[in-house]
Amino acid sequence: MSTEHVETSLASQETQVPEENHSTPEILEGEKEMVTVFSDPVNFNVKHPLHSQWTMWYDNPGKKANQASWSQNLKEVITFDTVEDFWGIYNNVVRPSDLSPGSNYHLFKAGIKPMWEDSSNANGGKWVVQLPKKTGEHINTLWLYIMLECIGEGFQYENEVCGGVVSIRKGFYRISLWTRISDDKEICESIGRHLKNTLSLNPNQMIEFQSHADAAKSGSCNKDLYTV
Repeated sequence: MSTEHVETSLASQETQVPEENHSTPEILEGEKEMVTVFSDPVNFNVKHPLHSQWTMWYDNPGKKANQASWSQNLKEVITFDTVEDFWGIYNNVVRPSDLSPGSNYHLFKAGIKPMWEDSSNANGGKWVVQLPKKTGEHINTLWLYIMLECIGEGFQYENEVCGGVVSIRKGFYRISLWTRISDDKEICESIGRHLKNTLSLNPNQMIEFQSHADAAKSGSCNKDLYTV
């Protein structure tokens, strides 16, 4: 399921009528009419399950945070597993553009912490897209695209995707997509190209992939394994 189909494909599911019966099903007395989020975003009573559970995290550790203090500031916001719950969360959290510098939102598959040390991340890395501050409120749309692509599991190698991060800094924004692996060039570059398409980046704009192992050794991400 791709990002662009997260809503439309689900909407088509609810409106699709079996070929052998083109009439509208009769609602029997005492039965509730099925109302989806697509027809009533407030009073819906039907939910559409996602393939996986996802957890949203938040942190703002401050300028002088070390690894220990950073992990203490990492807060689990909520875990969800339906389309409707996702939109309920999205519509009720502060937008990235309104967060203070130093803040990060993390959206990861449930059971995976957004930390290098997590067993699902230990051998992986991340694609990094740095955007100028003049991106402004458009960062909110880009972050939404990444979240939809993740929960819709639209990547060709979706099982290798752990989650995404949006980081707010004083002079720039940064979006990262974390993967389980870092040593398979073909898979990593496929995910990177998909990320560029998701964000509608200029084909000439290069983005870099950095391994968590290198970052852990150097204390920063300054060695690029791949570019697309």
